Amino acid sequence: MALSFPWSALERAVACREPHLDAEHYGAYRLFAGFYEGFPDLVIDLYARTLVLFNYAEPPSSLDTLIPEVQAWLLSRFPWVTAVVLKTRCATDPARRRGVLTWGGQPATRIREHGVWYALDLRLNQDASFYLDTRHLRAWLKENFRGKTVLNTFAYTGSLGAAALAGGARRVVQTDRSARFLALARQTYRLNGWPVAPHDFVVADFYRQTAAWRRQGVCFDGVILDPPFFAEERSGRVDLQNAYHRLINKVRPLVAHEGYLVAVNNALFLSGQAYLEMLRSLAEETYLCLEALIPVPEDVTGYPETQVSAPPADPAPFNHPTKIAVLRVRRG
Repeated sequence: MALSFPWSALERAVACREPHLDAEHYGAYRLFAGFYEGFPDLVIDLYARTLVLFNYAEPPSSLDTLIPEVQAWLLSRFPWVTAVVLKTRCATDPARRRGVLTWGGQPATRIREHGVWYALDLRLNQDASFYLDTRHLRAWLKENFRGKTVLNTFAYTGSLGAAALAGGARRVVQTDRSARFLALARQTYRLNGWPVAPHDFVVADFYRQTAAWRRQGVCFDGVILDPPFFAEERSGRVDLQNAYHRLINKVRPLVAHEGYLVAVNNALFLSGQAYLEMLRSLAEETYLCLEALIPVPEDVTGYPETQVSAPPADPAPFNHPTKIAVLRVRRG
């Protein structure tokens, strides 16, 4: 047994989550937030009846003994699990980074959250194709966009836009530069019995597409801005650490008067105070005001009784490096 692994920390972490697991096993949760709960080389997620283990160790082989032991412990704890996927972040083989089935049969292809079905492809990318840290944001979107039009930029697999549609949004436009990712968003629509309108799924470069909409005078009641930490688009560079304000300025003209701009920044080394100051500076220069901060769920942050370490930069007043702010846009 790997003596350096904090088995008691894993036990406490899982015990805190168990009361929140749904009886039908359709939900998605973080069972062990290793970065904050005592072992940063390992993160464990649960998607319906599939366990996903993330090996962050370098070299990855340092967990070769531990991973099977943790898997066996989890399977004994959750006998209803039907598959286990291992994602090795520092592997040289892309297939290992995307995930390898280490036990069981077909991994889960859907989860249910707040009554909404979301399609999954757990081996689509090095993440799990569905972000647990924005669960409360999906609830907020579902509750606040009835009858409104919404643009979801950097949509990835479309969960944020789908949440708004589930809440009765009149129209949701999902845009991403990857057709593969948007294909999964379409599958989410089919799972929920929603019509799939081709013009609502826009495969495009963020900078070029937003510029085109600005020239056309297109506006939405709400715009969601949740870009990856770093990316090179054809027409620009995404840098959440140093230049997030530029992304906000690209989409702000697309928000109608009194509309919402949902701004998500997951830069690990950007403090919460620095992010707030950037937002306040923008608000002074433009017609923006800060409406709300949306927290990240406790299964992702770790619970008060399980947290043993903090993020590299203090996220306060946010509770996690994924910093979610809702801004109200006014025009003149």
